[in-house]
Amino acid sequence: MLSRTDSIGDVILTLPMAGVIKRLYPECHIIFLGRTYTKDVIVLSEHIDEFIDYTVFEELPEKSQLSFLKEKKIDVFVHVFPKKEIASIIKKAGIPVRIGTTNRLFHWFTCNEKVRLSRKNSPLHESQLNLKLLAPLGITKEISLAEMPSYYGFSKVFELEKNYADLIDPSKFNLILHPRSKGSAKEWGLENFGKLVDVLPKDRFRIFISGTKEDGDSMRDFINAHKEVNDLTGKLSLQQFISFINSANGLVAASTGPLHIAASLGKKAIGLFSPKRPIHPGRWMPVGKDAHYIVFDSNCEKCARKRDCDCITKITAQQIVDLLNK
Repeated sequence: MLSRTDSIGDVILTLPMAGVIKRLYPECHIIFLGRTYTKDVIVLSEHIDEFIDYTVFEELPEKSQLSFLKEKKIDVFVHVFPKKEIASIIKKAGIPVRIGTTNRLFHWFTCNEKVRLSRKNSPLHESQLNLKLLAPLGITKEISLAEMPSYYGFSKVFELEKNYADLIDPSKFNLILHPRSKGSAKEWGLENFGKLVDVLPKDRFRIFISGTKEDGDSMRDFINAHKEVNDLTGKLSLQQFISFINSANGLVAASTGPLHIAASLGKKAIGLFSPKRPIHPGRWMPVGKDAHYIVFDSNCEKCARKRDCDCITKITAQQIVDLLNK
């Protein structure tokens, strides 16, 4: 069982772990413990055999949790995202191999295999850091970021419903812009996205704006001011949004779940980043066969000092256009 109960982007960068395990141990059964809202991403991977919804599991009485875990006959549990409550119940369930990091004090009392791993200051990408947790299983091969996409296993994308499929123009580059991040990343800003919409040739690009209903409400003036843009905000389930990304040609966003979805599906994914640690692209860049990232100044002094900085907003629309034209 792999446990990652946080956000969509984090989950996507965890899924290559399953691909690496399956390649070495093809007969193993891999269970993923995640949140309800990440299920549609997790089940895309052919390497995941079973999904357990932690949102439901955590509401069960402890006796029921223990009974459930024992029925699953789990041999190995990997705490990819450390959570004290999970570590405690996994130990009580008597799972034989419990892998965690030395950086969490509670892992010293709940895990019998501990990996020395510091994410905050490591030069490695998040997907590579996750793989370090497999060392107790004898899996120590270094995987390059160029190799990483081959381990996603995203072969189970649902068919896009016809009413949304009809929005795709096969004669143009269908580009999704995802301006909001729900606070998970520094944003480029609506003014800059507006400049990008203005400079993209309308005879070559069909443009979509994505986000939640709340995102759409907050961007209503922006959307109304750009009549050529197709508004998808609040209209698609996550499953159908994934299918829409898969049918489109590219996506531009900050460091968000949709950026990583697009990258993992092999689309042209352009991420807009701050160079500040720990949110810098070295750790969180999109990983895919046509994935890219842009920072305004990789040596930004404010970011180096971890001070609040708006240097991401100085990335130009033309930089994105240049990448789209490559």
